[in-house]
Amino acid sequence: MVRFRSVTKTYGDAAPAVRDLNLDIGAGSITVFVGPSGCGKTTSLRMINRMVEPTSGTIEVDGRDISTVKAAQLRRSMGYVMQSSGLLPHRTVLDNVATVPRLNGTPRREARRRAAELLDVVGLASALGERYPAQLSGGQQQRVGVARALAADPPVLLMDEPFSAVDPVVRAELQEELLRLQKELAKTIVFVTHDIDEATILGDKVAVFATGGRLAQYAAPEEILRAPVDEFVAGFVGRDRGFRHLSFQDGTAVPLHPVQLIAADRLPDPAATVDGGWALCVDSDGAPLGWVPADRRAEITGTADLVPGGSLYPQGTSLRRALDAALSSPAGLGVAVDADGRAAGVVKAGEILALIEAARLQRAGS
Repeated sequence: MVRFRSVTKTYGDAAPAVRDLNLDIGAGSITVFVGPSGCGKTTSLRMINRMVEPTSGTIEVDGRDISTVKAAQLRRSMGYVMQSSGLLPHRTVLDNVATVPRLNGTPRREARRRAAELLDVVGLASALGERYPAQLSGGQQQRVGVARALAADPPVLLMDEPFSAVDPVVRAELQEELLRLQKELAKTIVFVTHDIDEATILGDKVAVFATGGRLAQYAAPEEILRAPVDEFVAGFVGRDRGFRHLSFQDGTAVPLHPVQLIAADRLPDPAATVDGGWALCVDSDGAPLGWVPADRRAEITGTADLVPGGSLYPQGTSLRRALDAALSSPAGLGVAVDADGRAAGVVKAGEILALIEAARLQRAGS
């Protein structure tokens, strides 16, 4: 879908911002450009829609040399999401989302109807459509930015560090939302980030750029974590790349163990008298709220007294999620949840580590 051939970008007499880039980006996939500041990843992204013109080389989109397409026409054919959302402050959310369809000649009523549909697609309440950007949270603004980029149903979506300005909790939610949208829409997405964790979570393939505008490695995230091509990539990925690699190891074999549950509306629970151990407090839907230590059960009279439970392990996902849940839990037991968010049992770090070791031995012997 997107092809770079010997693309170089220089500014004056300075060293190239991008040096001899050759890259093929597959249709319907998420490709992440990652690297340190000044490595050329954003410049490479912006050359795709001619916000930056290459000094030499060619870029093709769907087999067509983009230099033969008028820049304004090319940009309207692609979605673009930037770090600060870039919403027009004097326009409502609906009119912001409708901007590109209106530029393409879509009647205002039809463009606003499509905008209202997209608010639902990106997880925003329809009532927000008449608000202005300043009345939204940072995460909501970014969702509006994604909706605006999708409004003209573009085949290509360019995303320039779109989640870096929000807090970690919102950022994780937006990452999950993007993956959900991609399953439904199958766009060709080029995503820029400086965060290797974000790159490996989102990318079908990851392009690691080195200082000086050089493409150091282009591969699936699992391969980059397992076998970095040189010292630069190994250093950029970090010393804990082995832990990150666990994200690609299946966790369906992790054993689940029962745990005593206490309903939040029954605190303190006189029936919870087992010797030793911890009990898990859940709400009326069975979702975990926190832990009740054995030696403090009489003291915990409400949910405000609970011991925070650490991260959760969505049942059947990766070994990384399972191990993180177990290690972050004050009880030493990771809470597994089902698809509806209900507590399904607990996992133990020792058993997860045994599975990790077995997988390592299997790889070594193959």
